[in-house]
Amino acid sequence: MPIPTEDTIVVAPTPNPMRADDTIDHDKLAANVEKWLDTELSGFVVVTHGGEELQFGEPDKLESVKTVVQAHKGQRFVIAGIDSPSSTEVIRLANLYAEAGADMIRVRIPGAAAGGRASSGNVEYFEQVTEGSPVPVVVIHQPRSSLTPDTSPQELAEITAMDNVFSYILSLNYRWECGVPLSIHESTQLWTCNGSIVLPGQMIGAVGACLFFGNWAPGLVKQVLDLGKAGKYAEANKLQNSMLHADFLGMSLGTAALKSGLNMLGYDATVPRKPMLPLTPEQEAELRAAFEECGLL
Repeated sequence: MPIPTEDTIVVAPTPNPMRADDTIDHDKLAANVEKWLDTELSGFVVVTHGGEELQFGEPDKLESVKTVVQAHKGQRFVIAGIDSPSSTEVIRLANLYAEAGADMIRVRIPGAAAGGRASSGNVEYFEQVTEGSPVPVVVIHQPRSSLTPDTSPQELAEITAMDNVFSYILSLNYRWECGVPLSIHESTQLWTCNGSIVLPGQMIGAVGACLFFGNWAPGLVKQVLDLGKAGKYAEANKLQNSMLHADFLGMSLGTAALKSGLNMLGYDATVPRKPMLPLTPEQEAELRAAFEECGLL
């Protein structure tokens, strides 16, 4: 499927279902992808946070990409997540994932150097990545400390003007990111990053979203974005507010909440990979109530 350039894009970090022996259940992963094809989810972000990226090695990550690519049957697109401060390593992985069928790669801005903001090495890093990657690059900004940016507006202006950059995913530092639309290049899409700030992100220029909540309710996320684009802020804000409780639980409880919520919605997401624990019955009850608040159940 060609990557859409006009439609509102909503993508989400795709979780890996687990077998009892703590290996990935690729049959269940494929079945979940087929179920998502009946939703407004635009594409899949594989081997990233929601897929427990730190819990798996390279062979598992490649197999997950291949499974999702085969399961969507050309009806969606796949973004492979890569997190490495080495541009050489990013390029190596980009080629592997592209060979496995990924349509884009999502690359995190390297962490800030000790003692202050990241240097202009960010620009050189992305020059090498964008030139060496066989597929377009989605740039994501997620500093370890949400109030300490890993880049600068000037660097973003240079990075997002590079030929092979498709979009920029803003960080949770909303005060800092409010100035980003003045810096990023017009050829690069701006995506918001979290269910609680879909509408605020849209109001500063976001035309799409890459977020945890998109696994649960991509149609709801898209509706908020589209209402905001149309200037129907009261309607959009009502829907945005309905998402806050569930999104707070998702961000607080992580992959366990993501998978539990998907199980409630009829997917077979199973449980987190060991030693991570699933939600307690009390936590599941609160998440179910939050889903009812936003009309998902």
